[in-house]
Amino acid sequence: MAFLDNLKRQAERKLKQTAQDALKKGINKAATNIGNKSERIVIGQMPQNLEQFKALPQAAMDTPFKTAALAVVALCQYPKDRQLCFDMLEYIKGPAGLSGMDKQFINDRFMDKDYVPRSYFEGAKPENDYKPAEPYTIIVSENPYSYQNEGYATLYIASGGADSPRQVQMRKAKDGKWYLWEQFLLSDIRKPESADPWA
Repeated sequence: MAFLDNLKRQAERKLKQTAQDALKKGINKAATNIGNKSERIVIGQMPQNLEQFKALPQAAMDTPFKTAALAVVALCQYPKDRQLCFDMLEYIKGPAGLSGMDKQFINDRFMDKDYVPRSYFEGAKPENDYKPAEPYTIIVSENPYSYQNEGYATLYIASGGADSPRQVQMRKAKDGKWYLWEQFLLSDIRKPESADPWA
């Protein structure tokens, strides 16, 4: 009888340990997956003016993903209308505004590289001179460290001409909207094939 009780206790302990291990494994897996979300942001039509930009569904800026995508859309305006680009950025910067230094930085970065912002749209790559597929789609991703600082979100957008995604940081304001805080979208990428003398 004592032998059977002992066997029963051992079986219960083993079962309990197996359940705990499974639970721990599940929690670890869930924790790993937290902050690995990606969102596909589809821009139905590229805005031609500030009013159309403000009318985009993403202009609600109720998630940092939407604001990150709007930064790409705004920067795409620069080659044909610099002031419109600045007006759009001013709008999504919210309370921070767009400083003279911000504008100068953008001016410097656009020297002979008008293709950089287009590279963040799906389908845009050096082989097709960064011509995006339609409808215009931007994939914005987070990682486990995206929300390390309260009130801020650091998200990532892949470029068809770079090996690693580029950062965009948003800050949440009192009105509940996520405004553009900082962007690193204008770093160098591979040249389009038509502009590369070695390709």
